[in-house]
Amino acid sequence: MNILVTGGAGFIGTNFIRHALAVRPDWRIVNLDALTYAGNPANFEDLAPEQAERYRFIHGNIGDTSLIEQIFSEESIEGIIHFAAESHVDRSILGPEKFLETNILGTFRLLDEGLKFWKNMGRPEEFRFLHISTDEVYGSLGPDGYFTENTPYDPSSPYSASKAASDHFVNAYFRTYDLPTLITNCSNNYGPFQFPEKLIPLMILNILEEKPLPVYGDGKNVRDWLYVIDHCDGLIKVFEQGKPGETYNIGGGAERQNIEIVYLLCDLMDNRLGRFGKKESRSLIHFVADRPGHDFRYAIDSTKIKQELEWSPHHRFEDALENTVDWYLNHMDWVNSVRSGDYRKWIEINYQKRENG
Repeated sequence: MNILVTGGAGFIGTNFIRHALAVRPDWRIVNLDALTYAGNPANFEDLAPEQAERYRFIHGNIGDTSLIEQIFSEESIEGIIHFAAESHVDRSILGPEKFLETNILGTFRLLDEGLKFWKNMGRPEEFRFLHISTDEVYGSLGPDGYFTENTPYDPSSPYSASKAASDHFVNAYFRTYDLPTLITNCSNNYGPFQFPEKLIPLMILNILEEKPLPVYGDGKNVRDWLYVIDHCDGLIKVFEQGKPGETYNIGGGAERQNIEIVYLLCDLMDNRLGRFGKKESRSLIHFVADRPGHDFRYAIDSTKIKQELEWSPHHRFEDALENTVDWYLNHMDWVNSVRSGDYRKWIEINYQKRENG
């Protein structure tokens, strides 16, 4: 199959492409990415020769309809896996307009061009448009309960609102035009190649450099953590076996408070760096003012994908977290290559403002 992956140079997209090329030798993947701050085409420099032959990178934006049309025609695209999105809550609070442009308008334009191409193909049943979304569209949970595919949408931030809107457009294109779409809503991902602004890589690198570890509020907000490779396996299952028009929630079943994650990372890093006593990294923890609209808890019920598609996460959280720590420590060249001036400026603006606020 010829698959178009959008946003494939970002964190989850990178892991998906690398994993799919390894486990699906009959797939050829075209990666379209605008290369905003978190996109890195160098993530694919070490592909095996056989995999590199089945991979093509195109620098471009999902909102460029003429480029999308050209790709569909030249590459005989047989399916779309849509990762491309602005995805950081704090960035959406400081600058929401970009999230509307990419997550809503970009998805709309990709859907519209996909619909035209699908019709010109003769509406083949095997064609799929898989839209990757987030559990944040459901809002916040209390101490009990789980998000299911039937949970009403209740987004709290400009980011989650933009993703909720894009989900609705995807569903509308199925219901109105019969375009064979699928949606997945996942919990917090972690693993290799994640941009260093997110919680786990940020803490790993700050611990390494003995910098303060900023934790929002009291650190007791809860997230369900999903190892990115388990997520990729789930996405392949949905793309190949999912029923068009359906939504599938993908969760890791590993709920942890944010402060628990930071404690675990401190201990893992201290074991590797030989820090003990007064040098223990927990002393670097620094509580900062909570962000506006900070959802208390996310937790996903993955029953549907487990029962219908026989997917379940294979990686134990503690083991996968340890693997993630080791990946960053062994790939500091990659880390340094993505730590641009824009990244350092972002960290300063976001966290310094909260300390002074």
